[in-house]
Amino acid sequence: MFNSIRTQMQLNSSTSAVITGGASGLGAATARRLAALGVKIALFDFNSELGEQLADELGGVFCKVDVTRDDQVDAAFAKARAGNGQERILVNCAGIGPAYKTASRDKKTGVISHFPIEKFEQTIQVNLIGSFRCAAKSAAGMLTLDPLIDEHHSGERGLIVNTASVAAQDGQVGQAAYSASKGGLLGVTLPMARDLMGEGIRVNTILPGLFETPLLMALPENVLTALAQSVPFPRRLGKPAEYAAMVEAIASNSYLNGECIRLDGAIRMAPR
Repeated sequence: MFNSIRTQMQLNSSTSAVITGGASGLGAATARRLAALGVKIALFDFNSELGEQLADELGGVFCKVDVTRDDQVDAAFAKARAGNGQERILVNCAGIGPAYKTASRDKKTGVISHFPIEKFEQTIQVNLIGSFRCAAKSAAGMLTLDPLIDEHHSGERGLIVNTASVAAQDGQVGQAAYSASKGGLLGVTLPMARDLMGEGIRVNTILPGLFETPLLMALPENVLTALAQSVPFPRRLGKPAEYAAMVEAIASNSYLNGECIRLDGAIRMAPR
């Protein structure tokens, strides 16, 4: 009897997904993987050129949106749902990562400065509050869906996947704001899952390590080589497709809830 039970959300044309930061990097890889399974895709991003191009490629919907703006997020969800129906999956990949020391002294001039507070606030607004804003609004929409009750399901309505970072647990020099924002996502994961447990909505968070994203790949080749060699195993940078595969695995296992998963090749980041 137990062998016949499948704990799986249906990843096909009966399901739609919204992916923030979906025009490039981890978000784009996730969009491609879910679309290949037949899932209807809506991309939220600030980059219209890349977003429209990928949406055309995938037969999806693109919504230009600043996740720090309530009105823009509301309009984006309305557009996505008009095209694809109410989403059952939200993947939050939108994020920024400015780097400044908390306070520092210029070795040449002796000038002392500190982390620009407006940059700290912006990072929290985009990475933490922006992700929560999209999650809360998506969850409210998921509450309108019928639960997936049949011989394989026990009332699941939807899934929210947030993207933190290994910096949430071992942030490096200059990452105070970034680590704070990503650590906040770890902190809200279990309370969100508990808030939504009675409605059949799961919440999980992925902590990527060193991945081949546009931000990282802009670094010099020698720096990229050194970073790859710092990963215990496999000794390379992560592929965005591997992040996307983790999203699929989370979606396919309805018993996985309230969890934060490091996807990092066993790396533990050094101070620098």
